[in-house]
Amino acid sequence: MRIVLVGLPGAGKGTQAAFLAKNLSVPHISTGDLFRMNIGQGTELGRQAQEYMRAGQLVPDEITIGMARSRMEQPDAVHGFLLDGFPRNVFQAEALDQLLKDDGHSLDVVLNLDLPHEEAVTRIAGRRVCRHDSSHVFHVTYNAPHEPGLCDACGGDLYQRQDDTEETVRERLEVFDRVTSPITEHYRLRNLVVGISALGSVAEVTERSMVALRERGVRADRVSTPACDR
Repeated sequence: MRIVLVGLPGAGKGTQAAFLAKNLSVPHISTGDLFRMNIGQGTELGRQAQEYMRAGQLVPDEITIGMARSRMEQPDAVHGFLLDGFPRNVFQAEALDQLLKDDGHSLDVVLNLDLPHEEAVTRIAGRRVCRHDSSHVFHVTYNAPHEPGLCDACGGDLYQRQDDTEETVRERLEVFDRVTSPITEHYRLRNLVVGISALGSVAEVTERSMVALRERGVRADRVSTPACDR
């Protein structure tokens, strides 16, 4: 099975992708992992990408597409994968279509995690991260610390990352609407898009996704769903 996961920032794509990939026994391929892997391994594509990043420039689509192609050709992805963060625009979507066609394959489904813009702002702008350990993440509404501004785990100060300010979040949403959202229409014309409400707990969203996959005829035997919340 070959699945693309799309949705607004804050919709929980990374979390859902990890659980769904585990349940479906396919690799979770994210754009972030592709870049870290190629840069870490010093591949030619990784070196090219790092040059653009050091210069503060966007990495060209051709480099991202090349990384995705290389990853999808690895043995564990022969029978399918779940893509998270790729494709990011229509050009990349068309390139993915061609890559799959060249190998005699096609996408099975595009899961679109639906989330109201204001909820996305609330989720992201409410995050607070521990200065001592960035793995300790809280939320002013959904996962508030016992003592305001202090990490429950180590007592460190909590702060709001620059990327999580309301102004920055709204800018990210605007970019998504302009650049990434058209992907949904690209695939909707081929009847591949299934909308999934991203409201509720992680477990609830995962279960909705698994049900939708089964209804589309994709093998999606329920293995487990996370017990945690956002």
